[in-house]
Amino acid sequence: MTYEHSRRAFLRNIGLSAAALPFLANLPAFGAPAAVGKKKQRLVIIFSPDGIVPSTFWPDTEGALTGFKESLTPLEPFRNKTLLLNGVSDKIRGDGDGHMRGIGCLLTGIELFPGNVQGGSDTPAGWSSGISIDQELKNFLQKDPATRTRFGSLEFGVMVPERADTWTRMSYSGPNKPVAPIDDPYQMFGKLYGRLKDQESMKSVLDDLKQDLDAVRSRVGVQDRQILEEHATYVREMEQELSASTKPDNSHPVPVLEAGVHRDNDKMPELSRMQIDLMVNSFAADFARVATFQYTNSVGQPRFRWLGIEEGQHDLSHEPDSNKEAQEKLTKVTKWYAEQVAYLTKRLAETPEPGGGAGETLLDNTTILWTNELGQGNSHTLENIPFVVVGGGLGWQMGRSLQYGKVPHNRLLMSIAHGFGHNVTRFGNPDFCNDGPLPKLTA
Repeated sequence: MTYEHSRRAFLRNIGLSAAALPFLANLPAFGAPAAVGKKKQRLVIIFSPDGIVPSTFWPDTEGALTGFKESLTPLEPFRNKTLLLNGVSDKIRGDGDGHMRGIGCLLTGIELFPGNVQGGSDTPAGWSSGISIDQELKNFLQKDPATRTRFGSLEFGVMVPERADTWTRMSYSGPNKPVAPIDDPYQMFGKLYGRLKDQESMKSVLDDLKQDLDAVRSRVGVQDRQILEEHATYVREMEQELSASTKPDNSHPVPVLEAGVHRDNDKMPELSRMQIDLMVNSFAADFARVATFQYTNSVGQPRFRWLGIEEGQHDLSHEPDSNKEAQEKLTKVTKWYAEQVAYLTKRLAETPEPGGGAGETLLDNTTILWTNELGQGNSHTLENIPFVVVGGGLGWQMGRSLQYGKVPHNRLLMSIAHGFGHNVTRFGNPDFCNDGPLPKLTA
């Protein structure tokens, strides 16, 4: 019998339900000893669409970050853990319009295949012709038993269109192989913790989980009890969401509702929060070391009514720089995305690293890369793509703003791979890899 089988047999033998196994199997008390010299590293890539307002985003000078422009002010509590990369550009050309090449080449660094998806006034195009950096790193980590996890990677989304085309996919497991994100938190919960048929079965599972977590709490040490409490808190929150979704309304007959928060434009803040919480829990349980998080899609048209903005984001992004009202609204939109990055950062920073040293948190070993398909929406430029790095784990010197001279973003993708010990000599189109990884990241 393998170690994994014996471990799970032990958990079952102490009377726990199958639903509890995903929560408990990765606790240090029940896990195999950590491999010596193998540092735990994670990568999260966050996408938001339609470019940014450069004047309210980028610092005026290179060097130590002394503050943020309005778009990035939510990251102020994490300024010393933030790195801004100004002047990194998507040099990939070929078929497709700027939006299509923007998202389709963003993580692959290589051209799109010819295809029949027509975009803008440019040539039609198909899927990307290469693997994306998230999937490349997933494969790299999954090859080593010391870094292998249950899923390898997880793909989250918020309001990503169901249609599959070049505008809606950024992750690729290989040429012509787009990876669809899961933008329903309850579907993601089912993937992580078991397929659940309906509300009643989910409630039953949550009840069993609460009992099981209580039962095992007395059998583990202080560190494991902290992790168990994180899981228990999330179970309680899921239970509260379910209860709220089925609360009777005496003014009319109770309709048949889907479980949880509905997939709806105006529910984006709730959906975002739920997905981020799920991601953090999945990292605490070591289900994956790589994740992507996609807000809507290239040419995304969410309406930020909770910010008092009625226009669609893509429409606003086409307004000229002289339209100050539109520029202010776009700055508010980018600031909202920055708030989501800040919330993820906060959750990672307050969650202990399982098996880590005293005071070590998930953030210490997690690198967040927040980016976009365009440098600016009204010009559709692929120059100066916004790349914001937050967190730790790659050995990069944070708390700075760096300026590059329109260097190919392939070099950034290579730098990320090298940070994980995956010393590739090229990634994507080799024509843009000759100068190797980006300089100045570590010093």
